[in-house]
Amino acid sequence: MEHVPVLLHEVITFLGPRPGDFIIDGTVDGGGHAREILGRITETGTLLGLDWDEALLAECRARIGGYKNAILVHGNYADLPEIMAERAAALPARQADGLLVDLGFSSEQLEASGRGFSFGGSSKDEPLLMTYDDSRPPVSAIIRELPEDDLANVIYEFGGERYSRRIAKAIKERGRRKPIMTNGELAETVRSAVSHGYERGRIDAATRTFQALRIYANGELDNLKTLLERLPDIVKPGGRVAIITFHSLEDRIVKEKFREMAKRGTVEIVTKKPIPASRGEIVQNPRSRSAKLRALKIL
Repeated sequence: MEHVPVLLHEVITFLGPRPGDFIIDGTVDGGGHAREILGRITETGTLLGLDWDEALLAECRARIGGYKNAILVHGNYADLPEIMAERAAALPARQADGLLVDLGFSSEQLEASGRGFSFGGSSKDEPLLMTYDDSRPPVSAIIRELPEDDLANVIYEFGGERYSRRIAKAIKERGRRKPIMTNGELAETVRSAVSHGYERGRIDAATRTFQALRIYANGELDNLKTLLERLPDIVKPGGRVAIITFHSLEDRIVKEKFREMAKRGTVEIVTKKPIPASRGEIVQNPRSRSAKLRALKIL
């Protein structure tokens, strides 16, 4: 499946990659943004691309492996300063000219990951992992080990699910009979716990619970907060940062941190409001409908 990068035109506009630049793609994913950036920085520039998902990184390597100036690393963007220090000999500078982080899911992760991120069609019998990296506990263990109240809090806090108590109770009751081990079993359990008219059919009843458990399992919001704190160590003065979020929890964290840094005079916010996908892009790629881009310049 061809990877479709979200907000590609907007990313290039605000990041402004030029020949010779050193750009970091902190979530290189399928390589869609990376390929466009590589074309802009030319062979005189350098791209450092990271992904926490080794399978996706391998796919990306196959797609952009012809670029000799692309350095692809299995790693977490929250650890960028350490990764850059380890790779210092291969990098052109201690800090980058630009950084892109796209916090969205790829089509590959949703539809054919083998890790239980999705819950429909042929993927419904995947093991309930929902982690990008094998070093973290899988969701099957998390829902088994978390007390019911804590599980309900996770589903509510990270998913905004108003039926979180009812869902947590159903998960625990089913788990006592037989451990929930696949994404299909979890989705079925969640659906059974809510009303048949859930959200008037606008979204699957399992969507928010899956989102919450994925965020919790991977420490996604903590990783984002860590990255934002470390931006001045990663990007040089005058360099730009572009971050694409896909739900309100992420966007709020980015917005508040950008404002805090701007008040301290360490950055200039270059997107006064978040930039959404255009109507045309949403028609071509429905997953872009919730995407928001915020960008800043390091001072």
